[in-house]
Amino acid sequence: MPNKPLVEVKKLKKNYGDTEVLKEIDGTVMPGQVICVIGPSGSGKSTFLRCLNMLETPTSGQVLFEGKDTQKFSENELTTLRERMGMVFQSFNLFPNLTVLENLKLAPIRVKKMSDKDAEEKALALLKRVGLGEKANVYPDSLSGGQAQRVAIARALAMDPEMLLFDEPTSALDPEMVGEVLAVMKELAEEGMTMVVVTHEMGFAKEVANEVWFMADGYILEKNEPNEMFDHPKNPRTKDFISKIIGN
Repeated sequence: MPNKPLVEVKKLKKNYGDTEVLKEIDGTVMPGQVICVIGPSGSGKSTFLRCLNMLETPTSGQVLFEGKDTQKFSENELTTLRERMGMVFQSFNLFPNLTVLENLKLAPIRVKKMSDKDAEEKALALLKRVGLGEKANVYPDSLSGGQAQRVAIARALAMDPEMLLFDEPTSALDPEMVGEVLAVMKELAEEGMTMVVVTHEMGFAKEVANEVWFMADGYILEKNEPNEMFDHPKNPRTKDFISKIIGN
């Protein structure tokens, strides 16, 4: 694993008016690392994720990508950043008027100027990879939630990202569909994809993460490798949260 960070977060703060959502966040993401961010609702996890690829502009502090301050990026550099740091949302965000295949081809053709033929080949290979090769020509409204989220992951992969951000990718799914999405994410982790995952799936975090970050009240209160975090949490707030979630 290379020893230079892919992302460094330094004293990151984010305010909405008088409300401090992120109070002072520090963190480092190394290439190939899987970080799961856990914590109660309203603790700033999604805002933190959106600050990483500048979907939200920090109020102060820095997010460095390969050592460069993302707040100093031009519009073109930000577009490239979001290609390289793909995002998978809770709500899929697929275009309902386009087929699954067209959803996957759109950004590579428009942004990367890929030919239609190359984009189609890539899209079909990615759909096969997430177990949905037969769904290329259907529309998103005919998919189950789990299938739609797997298409959303394939669409993010179509841009060849170096890193993926997942914002509670299973929280909108029926319980029986969660496993199929987590299986794809686990496979990506095993292939070495750098991932930051905001999740309530503690089993996934324990099995797949290299490091778990616990967030509450706008701070990262604890970071540790999964077994230590879940079996021996140190911060009282972490202990309380984990005991409520998994009954330790």
